[in-house]
Amino acid sequence: MDRTTTTTGSLAGGSSAANPVGAKVEGVAKSAHQATDQLADKATAGVDRLSGTAHRTINTAADAATSAAEWASTIPEEARQVQARFTESASASIRARPITTVVGALVVGYLLGRLARL
Repeated sequence: MDRTTTTTGSLAGGSSAANPVGAKVEGVAKSAHQATDQLADKATAGVDRLSGTAHRTINTAADAATSAAEWASTIPEEARQVQARFTESASASIRARPITTVVGALVVGYLLGRLARL
């Protein structure tokens, strides 16, 4: 950080060369300003570092959430494809053996009816 400090002269109102106490006070004030500026620069660097880490963490989480959302959006399409394959397979089996399918359905219906009476 670039900070500029200004001093307004000595406390007594005269020049700093004429008043050694005022010169000492100004020197201490200048040192204090410099120390404050150095601390502020270090604090700013630390905050910038923490801010960068927080941004990277948030970006990583956002990327993971996006990937999960994209994966989840493919599930309905995959379910439709599985359903279509199953329907086609069942239809082909029924076309190949229609009498066996009807007899099997009657037997299953009879057994379910008997179980329901218990």
